[in-house]
Amino acid sequence: MSGRTDTSGTDMGGTGTDTAAGAATPASTGTGGTGTGGTGTGGTGTGGAAPRATGPGSTAPGASGRGGAGLAAWLRDLALGARFAVTGGRGGRLRTLLTATGIGLGVALLLVAASLPNMLFQREVRESQRQPDASQEITRPGPDTFLYADAETLYRGDGVTGLLLRPEGPKAALPPGADRIPAPGEMLVSPALRALLDSPEGALLKKRLPYKPVGTVGDAGLIGPAELRYLAGSDDLTADGPGSRGRAYGWSVPEEPMNAFLLLLVVIACVVLLLPVLVFIATAVRFGGEQRDRRLAALRLVGADTAMVRRIAAGESLAGALLGLAAGAGFFALARQFAGTVRIWDVNAFPADVSPVPWLAAVVVAAVPVAAVVVSLVALRGVTIEPLGVVRTATPRPRRLLWRLLLLLAGAAVLVPSVDGVEITGTGIDAPGIAIGATLALVGLTTLLPWLVEALVKRLRGGPVAWQLATRRLQLSSGTAARTVSGIVVAAAGAIALQMLFQAMQSDFMRPTNMDTARAQLQTRVDARTGEDARRAVAALSRTTGVTGVMGTIESSVWRAAPPAKGEDSGAITSVHVGDCPSLRELAALPSCTDGDVFIALAHGTEGPEDSWVTRTAKAGATVALREPRPGADARTPTWRIPDTARTVDSRRDPMGLYQFGVLATPKALDAGRLDAPVADVMIRLDPAVPDAEEHVRNTVAALDPLTRVQTLRNMERDAQYTSVRTGILVGATLTMLLVSASLLVTTLEQLRERKRLLSSLVAFGTRRSTLGLSVLWQTAVPIVLGLALAVAGGLALGTVLLRMIGKQVEDWGVFLPVVGVGGALILLVTLLSLPLLWRLMRSDGLRTE
Repeated sequence: MSGRTDTSGTDMGGTGTDTAAGAATPASTGTGGTGTGGTGTGGTGTGGAAPRATGPGSTAPGASGRGGAGLAAWLRDLALGARFAVTGGRGGRLRTLLTATGIGLGVALLLVAASLPNMLFQREVRESQRQPDASQEITRPGPDTFLYADAETLYRGDGVTGLLLRPEGPKAALPPGADRIPAPGEMLVSPALRALLDSPEGALLKKRLPYKPVGTVGDAGLIGPAELRYLAGSDDLTADGPGSRGRAYGWSVPEEPMNAFLLLLVVIACVVLLLPVLVFIATAVRFGGEQRDRRLAALRLVGADTAMVRRIAAGESLAGALLGLAAGAGFFALARQFAGTVRIWDVNAFPADVSPVPWLAAVVVAAVPVAAVVVSLVALRGVTIEPLGVVRTATPRPRRLLWRLLLLLAGAAVLVPSVDGVEITGTGIDAPGIAIGATLALVGLTTLLPWLVEALVKRLRGGPVAWQLATRRLQLSSGTAARTVSGIVVAAAGAIALQMLFQAMQSDFMRPTNMDTARAQLQTRVDARTGEDARRAVAALSRTTGVTGVMGTIESSVWRAAPPAKGEDSGAITSVHVGDCPSLRELAALPSCTDGDVFIALAHGTEGPEDSWVTRTAKAGATVALREPRPGADARTPTWRIPDTARTVDSRRDPMGLYQFGVLATPKALDAGRLDAPVADVMIRLDPAVPDAEEHVRNTVAALDPLTRVQTLRNMERDAQYTSVRTGILVGATLTMLLVSASLLVTTLEQLRERKRLLSSLVAFGTRRSTLGLSVLWQTAVPIVLGLALAVAGGLALGTVLLRMIGKQVEDWGVFLPVVGVGGALILLVTLLSLPLLWRLMRSDGLRTE
């Protein structure tokens, strides 16, 4: 027996002939065809398969005009297919709903991706429009001028931006988002900041902002709904002090061109994040394929020819795609409304800014229906729609490996020359070549999965009942299982390659700061009018809650008091630091220190001036000026004589990673009150056991000077562009993984629904529900495990090729472990979420038919 035929009703070892009897079709009456051994209009015969159609012209008697392939025939058949999609009974409508939902989720994510360029552009526009125009220097006040100063702080890791304002005339411009300029002591706040200040969590921040909220900053003055921002009035601003003069708003600094390595990351990330979406859309188009094939068999029974059947199938897919577009637009519109309330990796946007780029949206709208029709027609190539049933080869021809490998080779052939020669100093890359090459490579990797699943499962034999049910199902329909996890393969392989690129490139965009976070955790520099103010600032910080130690020095400059020697430039200057012995020991290696000692610290040219520059001014027994000597000025410039006992010491890195140099004096040796324009330079140690110790320090500094910033010491510093790209990729990866999870769940539920009768039959014959549950687990696990293995191999290979092309080495071969962990979690999650439907489908009423 040749085994040429196997009907679509055969599932997991079941037998029987699947006829048109159960198909609901408008043309199912008036033909007299019985579908099983009877005589139908499409041909005659008993007990066997009906004759196959030989071509477009193989029409049955009475099927006049059906062989035509003109525009009218296409439109008629497409309309008939669309009608079947929405009126084909409960099962047909459910299939169309699943298809539309799947396509809609993919379309929504594509529209979000198409909105990213505009969203980022609008954030830049908002930022530039609210900045005071500093393109021209304004020296004199006028009726339309104002003074301003930026005031920024951090609160529990979130940035709080502020702008202090002081109008100089009645016509001073209003900042964007403000209906007035707040009076001194008042402020306008963003809705997010108001909510924070009104909550118990914002109590410490409320103390830091000594202004009364009197209004709200509108959307025009914010880059996002979740931004913490305020506009405050201040009468402390002066043009020659802490403030600048402006006349209008709207100014931006041109951004530096993006590094070539970062451009490579962006291009690869776009391919990796969007390709799974396209794979999912193609998978969603084929939901309910077996039920559709039985419906098409009914049409063959009433006289439709092969060409007409394919056009009707195309119309059915087209209807599902159009409904999916509508659903995607709805999902996108709904998600857009939540854009301001959801923060992903600290990024959110106003709904008005989340709008697709028109030409990208047009590509999505045009490509999805075309892709749906193409996928549907390609899927019918391996299926013969006969009048008496759906005929497939019982033993399918083995899948070919050669063309799949050719896709991989083509991707490598395009990718290697495109990436070769990319250097970190460059600012341009062959983006189209890299995108095409990466796409071909990942698509080729995806097409390997059906071949791999088929090659493995056909060799599986024996085992527990649950395992046999799962493997038999995979043997009969391995293509469906492979399509289910294709998106995971693409996403996982791309994620591995991206992670390898990140690890290898981070050394180029992260540099050590030389800061010593073990000696101090915070640093600030408070400008003081007098030395006494500087001493009070150091004392206030030392008394702050959560502070265990303060290394504070009062810093200024000293000048050489004697006239310059012949041939020397005038104005020799060096720095002076006044502090206690523990603080001075943080700046230099002191052999011993008591109050009253003076030292001359030399950096020996290491990240500081040459020793000769320092010793021209500061040396034992020299007299120095404490204020810059000016020709023709008052001759009574304050001076100070460096003691003869002053010792020369070597400078050392302070906790900030800097080498200090010049005069180091203890308080008894030099009164800080005599210094000119002193600055309190304070490095602070915190008690990790005290909650919000950092916020208490920031509150103390804000009380001393609202414009003074507090810096957190970090061992490593990350490039801003690298951080921006990394954040964008993490946002996209999060959305893609959510879609992959949703697609896997929807596909699993759709497959369970199609096997409703079979599951009910197995339960009726005594199969345990737990056995069927385990079989679903195995059916999900086997393709995912194979897919993850393929993704690991392909991702490591792709990442290695990319790294070799840019002259980098693999930093860690274990980057795939988190991806494998996510895959395992997906297996368990999808199985658990599909169990409720599985229990419902195993009820006895699933055996009913109409």
